[in-house]
Amino acid sequence: MRVFVLLFNAGTENEGIHTIQMGAINKVLMFESEDDATRYALLLEAQDFPTPTVEKIDSEEVAEFCRGAGYQAEMIEAGMLVIPPESNASELDWQKEEVSLAEEEFSEIPDAELDSIRRRLEGLL
Repeated sequence: MRVFVLLFNAGTENEGIHTIQMGAINKVLMFESEDDATRYALLLEAQDFPTPTVEKIDSEEVAEFCRGAGYQAEMIEAGMLVIPPESNASELDWQKEEVSLAEEEFSEIPDAELDSIRRRLEGLL
């Protein structure tokens, strides 16, 4: 069965799927209807979330992903009105990865070289 899910940074190395955290459980919402998924995406955007992309995917792929990640999948039947929670995570997993990658880039520069660059920049002032 084909379902619709919400992806952030679709098609990039930093791609992530929208989940809802309920206690210690993360749920991936699978929408039967593309219109319902789009409506939910617009509600997320109105809450200052990054704009998600609605993607059509096989429900078994989602279920397999959820099993591997320790998430649960929840089917949202056509016509069900689902509203995002009022509070959002302050930092999303894919945002943590971006910071981690940026830190890795800077950690490759030896301290002595960073000190040299810092002195040259201060000299420009």
